[in-house]
Amino acid sequence: MKEHYQNQMKLSQLRILVAVADSASFSEAALQLEISQSAVSHAIATLEAYLGVVLVVRGRHGARLTPVGKQISDLSREVIERTDAIVHAAAAERSLKGGQIRIAAFRSVASHFLPPVIAQFHQKYPETIVSLMEYADHLQVEAALRHGEADVGLTLLPVQDDLEAWEVLQDEFVALLPPNFQLAGQQLTWQALAAQPLIMPAQESAMMRQLYDHAKATGYLLEAAYTVRTDSTIVNMVAQGLGASILPRLAAYPIPSSVQTYALPTPLKRSIGAATLAEMLHSPVVFAFIDLLKQHSEFI
Repeated sequence: MKEHYQNQMKLSQLRILVAVADSASFSEAALQLEISQSAVSHAIATLEAYLGVVLVVRGRHGARLTPVGKQISDLSREVIERTDAIVHAAAAERSLKGGQIRIAAFRSVASHFLPPVIAQFHQKYPETIVSLMEYADHLQVEAALRHGEADVGLTLLPVQDDLEAWEVLQDEFVALLPPNFQLAGQQLTWQALAAQPLIMPAQESAMMRQLYDHAKATGYLLEAAYTVRTDSTIVNMVAQGLGASILPRLAAYPIPSSVQTYALPTPLKRSIGAATLAEMLHSPVVFAFIDLLKQHSEFI
């Protein structure tokens, strides 16, 4: 009997029953569904015949559901909602196939964090074309978003109000010491760092401003003996024994085995987020990529 009902009842009949329940009128239900009134009458009569019960009573004041009709219309509404949810889920999945996503990121994130994420994304959505644009700093990444050149950008948090962002990574600042450095005591101190010739990026960068302000708040002023633009050059200079440095771990990676790495005396992290243009209608593929980014929040 159960199999008979599954084979005979139609979703269109359930939609018509719900429309009659909502409008209390066959004619109003017909207008709402853009079908003829006779089609509504036929659907209700056929459904009643299949179920063997009276669902709707028509009178001078319109169509009235019987008690069992009310119960079945409520169940029909649930069936319709779940069916619509299935259709929407399938449509969202179809929209993830094919298409393109444009990603903007500053150099260290593009080089060391994103490649495994993109590889996993390609395995999951092989038909989607991924474009990765690498920029010198996070400000250029945000400009690419504002100019419509990228769909999602990896940038430093917080962001301005015209962007919407989700944190995906906490990147710790680390002290890089030369091979001949000998630690006095159990923990690296600001005094020991200040005693080293410091090889640093330009202080004007947002990344370095955060570090210099952090050190100043603890009572120490960092002064660079060498100002170097490229992170990899800084790390190699430390490896050659020319001095020490402080960099986010992501920017310093890969760190040569000869370079000694220590946590800062007072820990500091920079927050990296996936950002999109606020109030912009994005395709599901963008949010699928952001969800994947969050799963890769642990870096080396």
